[in-house]
Amino acid sequence: MRLHREGRGPLVGFAIMLLGVNALIYLFLGAFTVIPVLFSLAFYAAVVNFFRYTERKHTDGDREVVCPADGRVVVIEETDEVQILGRRCLQVSVFMNIFDMHVNWIPCNGVVEHVSHTPGRFLSAHLPKSSTDNERSAVVIRTAGGDQVLVRQVAGAIARRIVTYSEVGQQVAINENLGFIKFGSRVDLYLPLGTEVHVRVGDRVKGNITDIATLPR
Repeated sequence: MRLHREGRGPLVGFAIMLLGVNALIYLFLGAFTVIPVLFSLAFYAAVVNFFRYTERKHTDGDREVVCPADGRVVVIEETDEVQILGRRCLQVSVFMNIFDMHVNWIPCNGVVEHVSHTPGRFLSAHLPKSSTDNERSAVVIRTAGGDQVLVRQVAGAIARRIVTYSEVGQQVAINENLGFIKFGSRVDLYLPLGTEVHVRVGDRVKGNITDIATLPR
């Protein structure tokens, strides 16, 4: 396990902030007190844990859709995705709590056809309206078989920054990083009707490890 590159800036910032807070306590009290120091160490350890990164390899075929994030499956349902695809799809959503590894993974092999970022609210990512009302980024991948897979990174009540690496026209594949969501949120997959889903609501899943579904073609 190592730190993800997205953690470098925040970890430096938090280190400076905590050192400053403890320095002020020392100046006013004349000594370091145990409770603030222990709190600072525990907080910093939690931030380090949040930005952890483990390289993962997946070897399934071109029709497989691999889980894009660590977390728990909270939605499996048919829905009308009108904002980008403009058609009825099968939605599978994974909620990430603050203890999950927050790297997002490319879920399938293909070519990126669409990338967009939409400002919005910061509702709890558990709520159904978070998919359409919260700040979010969207990536559409077209597979070799012609299927379109929409991956939507959704901010939550705590998450304030979404990072997306994909670009239009880019050839992408399973095992690559899609991006990173900082401090809790969810990832939605919109799959073609007829896709065979291999998970159930409530299942714990792992990014780039769990087979979410098999595409119809």
